[in-house]
Amino acid sequence: MIILAIVFLLVLFVLLFMSQSKFGKKPAGATLNRMKLSNNFGKGMFQNKNFTPQLTDGATYYSVMKKFFFQRSKRLKPKGLIPSHRTDLYAIPIDKNVLVWFGHSYYFIQASGKRILVDPVFSGAASPIKSTAKSFPGSDVYSTEDFPQIDYLFLSHDHWDHLDYESVKALIPKVGKVICGLGVGEHLKHWGYNPDVIFENDWDQHIVLDKGFEVNTVASRHFSGRGFKRNQSLWLSFAFTTPAFKIFIGGDSGYDTHFAKAGKDFGPFDLVILECGQYDKSWKHIHMLPNEILQAAKDLGAQRVLPVHWGKFALANHDWDTPIIELTKLNAMDQIPLLTPKIGEVIILDDSEQVFSKWWEEVEK
Repeated sequence: MIILAIVFLLVLFVLLFMSQSKFGKKPAGATLNRMKLSNNFGKGMFQNKNFTPQLTDGATYYSVMKKFFFQRSKRLKPKGLIPSHRTDLYAIPIDKNVLVWFGHSYYFIQASGKRILVDPVFSGAASPIKSTAKSFPGSDVYSTEDFPQIDYLFLSHDHWDHLDYESVKALIPKVGKVICGLGVGEHLKHWGYNPDVIFENDWDQHIVLDKGFEVNTVASRHFSGRGFKRNQSLWLSFAFTTPAFKIFIGGDSGYDTHFAKAGKDFGPFDLVILECGQYDKSWKHIHMLPNEILQAAKDLGAQRVLPVHWGKFALANHDWDTPIIELTKLNAMDQIPLLTPKIGEVIILDDSEQVFSKWWEEVEK
């Protein structure tokens, strides 16, 4: 009886914890009907284009968790502070074409008079439990108060390190339009967003946002979910066209044929933004390895590449700086222009000759 009581209390605690608003809401009504009609939805969930096992190379969830908790890298997090710049986003003239990276997969783009924000997470953690997956010291120099009005908010998927309840909710008064995958809009409406501002899309859809500003949604190879049940909302990438630039917003994705297809259909791209970090051979189909990033950049016809998904959180069992070290080493032969700004440092999109330091080499080992 005591054991049953303990189990009951644990189950009750979990259910109460997961009933919090930050976990979002499952799709229903018209959104669920759209999902069921999608060619990418089957067996009660969204599916990748090609077979995508969560784990590979003989790995099991037990072996992965054992490695992460008991065989962890000694340099998952930097000893010293992550260096950063404190750029005043309000003060950037509206006619300047720039990009500012905030660590991991969060960045601000200003292009042809429009302001864009991608996957904002400013709560200091990539988890519903704040004491876990905490951001690196020095990497949290921005908050939602630092942003001017945002014309377009892009959300690649609903994982905790890309869709942050606190940040997205705080931004409601500042956001003009939201572009996201099918099912993600249900979270946003639950949190207070007006359904009229949400552009909720399947893969392979074309959206005209304003004159000269268009988006084509592109498949990615990943998964979704904020609770126990996965893939109830769609993950995606974006081919974003402005009057001056073509930008590929990658989100999270393992390597697959969709990069070459996007390059053929919508490229070449002036700027390609691809994940770099939180990878492992045990889940190589849902996060790219460093050599695959360069291949994806070639597939997309990238003129320049911004590697993201690193520099803020330790979500995989590699040294915090290994992703960028390996990528720059592999790129020595290909010589694809890599943009490696410090957090908050301004990338001038009109300046193809802009050079950045290897700032990670200066961080205390």
